[in-house]
Amino acid sequence: MKKVLIAVDETKASKAVLSVFDNMVKPPDEVILLHVEQLEGKSLMTAMLGDAEMSTLKASLKGTEHKEALDRKAEKILAYYKKELEHSGLISIKTIIREGNPMDEILKVAEEEGVELIITGANEKRLLDRLITGRVSRTVERSAKVPVLIAKNKAVREKRNVEKTPAGLKLRESY
Repeated sequence: MKKVLIAVDETKASKAVLSVFDNMVKPPDEVILLHVEQLEGKSLMTAMLGDAEMSTLKASLKGTEHKEALDRKAEKILAYYKKELEHSGLISIKTIIREGNPMDEILKVAEEEGVELIITGANEKRLLDRLITGRVSRTVERSAKVPVLIAKNKAVREKRNVEKTPAGLKLRESY
């Protein structure tokens, strides 16, 4: 396998991708680490924003403290996962930060980069949370043109120390 896209965020569920990656028979030639900043937060409105509205939102947030905080957080998340993957012996890791709807951006990056596999974490949201925010991993799985591997959080607890996180970054339970 040449290229794999690994979508990561600050959730504990996302850490499961590390365990899955460690268990791959042969590591890929290149890993694309992707973090998607959700500018609009966690709400039903996320899926309802069109391209024009998203462009307006991106433009209005540019240069604000909120956007700068999102960027710092994204860099911290990607640095953590990059370091963990490098410990696994992986040399070629590309990091990408995108803004917008995670499902859309994961699918766009997968196509742009020509990946052969997408790995994402699955969280165990309660019914109400799923109704409000949706399930990123399941939507990506149904819509992707390449295979999608969804890592379950339980696997990471058995293989790695779940409490090990980047300095100052709190992991939350769901996306």
